[in-house]
Amino acid sequence: MWQVWLIISGMFFILEIITVGFLVFWFGIGALFAMLVSFITDNIIIQTTVFLITSTALLFLTKPFVKKISHKDKVQTNAYSIIGKKGIVTREIDSKKGIGQVKIGSETWTATTSAEEVIPVGTEVEVLEINGVKVIVKPALVAVK
Repeated sequence: MWQVWLIISGMFFILEIITVGFLVFWFGIGALFAMLVSFITDNIIIQTTVFLITSTALLFLTKPFVKKISHKDKVQTNAYSIIGKKGIVTREIDSKKGIGQVKIGSETWTATTSAEEVIPVGTEVEVLEINGVKVIVKPALVAVK
């Protein structure tokens, strides 16, 4: 029976490689524990119980650790890194006409606004989101000195 548990374990490990969720891995470990128990007893109920208990226990005991190492501060890359940044309007943004341009850093983006308003050239704006190839902006709040 140990061969069956070894095959089941291998299938769980292959499934883990495909899914990369670090969830199925613990079932593979549980199958290995069941394989070890199969050397001691031929009772399939005991082997299955060991499999279920060790898999479940490992899943819940390691969840905080897995969450800690997998949910580090994610750095936004590429276009989404500009969300929240400020830019300057280089071509008037008119939400009714749907045209406008903003310079953010060294890049020029087509821009629109979610509110029905006109934002004149030279206004500082903040990027709210990206919709396709356009940035959706709002006028930035100016700090009072």
